[in-house]
Amino acid sequence: MKDKLIFLDTETTGNDLEKDRLMQVCYKIDDKLTVKNFKPPVPISIKAMSITNITNKMVENEEPFVDSETSKELSDLLKENILVAHNAKFDIAMLNNEGLNVPQYICTLRLARYLDEKQEIPEYNLQFLRYYYDVDLENIVAHSADGDVKVLEAVFGHLYKIAKAKAPDTDYEDIIKRMVDISSKPSIIKKFVFGKHIGSLVEDVAKIDAGYLEWLLKQKEIEGTDEDWIYTLKFYLNKI
Repeated sequence: MKDKLIFLDTETTGNDLEKDRLMQVCYKIDDKLTVKNFKPPVPISIKAMSITNITNKMVENEEPFVDSETSKELSDLLKENILVAHNAKFDIAMLNNEGLNVPQYICTLRLARYLDEKQEIPEYNLQFLRYYYDVDLENIVAHSADGDVKVLEAVFGHLYKIAKAKAPDTDYEDIIKRMVDISSKPSIIKKFVFGKHIGSLVEDVAKIDAGYLEWLLKQKEIEGTDEDWIYTLKFYLNKI
């Protein structure tokens, strides 16, 4: 039997992995799509409202996610199936904040980086990948959980085709297992998309400006939330 995949996206009160909470969840398994708003235990930040168009007033009469039927259903589904999310560590952290565990997952962000062997893709955010891969979806609203899930599923399908083309003799279940394995490990970020070395390969910057990498590593370690960047910087500074 094929592993069942749960395509999931959350909208949250902010980006603080410890303090912020879930206010909307959308997930799809087989052909069933679930979308629901919840009243979070902390206020929605202005920044989150500006991105999602979900306000505190809009959710003030909704039930909390904790102990809801949606929470119970999703918890049961996660025990037996594989979560698929973009930047999965964030969604998993938010689900953990709500008391849910995620035993297995596929991160399409890490997967896209891994499969981009020639470093041709300048950005890896979900909407960029949607248009880079020419995913044909109509009437999709970005930063709505249901819209992002539909894009996520389509982008995953494209990534699966790339993975299959690289290993044509590998069956579906083995490709999925490999995707889970890739997703469980920090990924190497190959190119700067910010800062004074924007557009440069991290490998090249390590040779000419290692001090910048040392400084950036300290900043990322203080923040403590960007596992991929911390791993990348340590790798190129020969600290792994």
